[in-house]
Amino acid sequence: MDAEHHSTNVNGHLVLAAAMVLTLALGSVHAFSVFLQPMEQAFSASRAEVSFTYSLALVCLTLAVLTGHLVFGALRPALFALAACCAAAAGCIIASLANALWGVWLGYSVLFGAANGFGYGYALQIAAQANPQNKAFAMGITTAAYALGAAVFPSFLDHILTAAGIALALQALALVVIAAGLLAAGLMHVAKARFATASPAEATHGHESSTRVLAHLWFAYGAGVSAGLMVIGHATGLAANAGAAKNLVVLAPVFVAVGNMAGGVLAGWATDTLGSRRVLTVLPVLSLCGLAALLASTGPLAALVALGLIGFAYGAIIAVYPAVISYLFGTLHGIKAYGRVFTAWGAAGLIFPWLAGYLFDRAQSYTTILVVAAVISGLSAVFAYRLPPAHAGEHT
Repeated sequence: MDAEHHSTNVNGHLVLAAAMVLTLALGSVHAFSVFLQPMEQAFSASRAEVSFTYSLALVCLTLAVLTGHLVFGALRPALFALAACCAAAAGCIIASLANALWGVWLGYSVLFGAANGFGYGYALQIAAQANPQNKAFAMGITTAAYALGAAVFPSFLDHILTAAGIALALQALALVVIAAGLLAAGLMHVAKARFATASPAEATHGHESSTRVLAHLWFAYGAGVSAGLMVIGHATGLAANAGAAKNLVVLAPVFVAVGNMAGGVLAGWATDTLGSRRVLTVLPVLSLCGLAALLASTGPLAALVALGLIGFAYGAIIAVYPAVISYLFGTLHGIKAYGRVFTAWGAAGLIFPWLAGYLFDRAQSYTTILVVAAVISGLSAVFAYRLPPAHAGEHT
């Protein structure tokens, strides 16, 4: 069955709402930076060791997105959404009971991270399938909800961390994720959501087997998200390094996440209006500007604004690429292609948060990683400029 025809039998708006609820809850994984200092103290660990928790979570998330096309059709949408959230919650519970970092890695990084990838990848694709005339918008809004989760949860978790410690913060997170899973499942059921499986009749716009296009997408995407992933993992550390007081340090992940959310909301409109290649060339340049502002060390408020700008570029990048890939490869073939390109996100997620922690441990400064991230952001703009037009009407 063609995805476009399939979508007429479901309530696209309710499916989109369910996808947003799902990604809102799962976006909490990116609030990890609030755990940096508490876990350093609790486990007598270095910044690099604690940072590896987030890096490993991103690797597991990536592997789930890469292999998601193999399991997305295994369960009805309502059950899939609920299963993803239950697995994520179980990971949080396991991490809350850990007496050593390896237990946190098992629960938070492996189980929560993998469940996150399956849930996020599924939400993106089913939102696009249910709203075929507005793919970029649906994927952008779903991504924005993911970013909203990263904006909402830092303050929530920090409050519980301060009052009751790491274990109760993770357990409270588990309860919220389960509640969101129940709500998303209910919305999927009411919407009569169905997930379309691959159809050999679907057109792929001539790019199904283009290794060159996939390679350009991979490098452009991986380089483009590197700065954002580093900043998400070290938002509180970067703010503290800029001289921010504790009340402003806690707001650092919120600035990143609000920027991320705004980028996701505007990404679809910008792509349809300005063209994907132009947008994807400009976005990493915005990241570079934010990194330069952090290097200039003009004060804590300026640092927060710079973090927000980097978050904006990151949010737009992760929203535009899946839509562009869907246009280039087709809705169904695009699921597999997106999984392959998304491995670049995982590679960046593995390297940059950990590398930032390692370099900070050596110099007690983020200067070196900011310079490296700026150079790589520039490379992303170069690769993005060489991408083909994504859809009809866009100039070559």
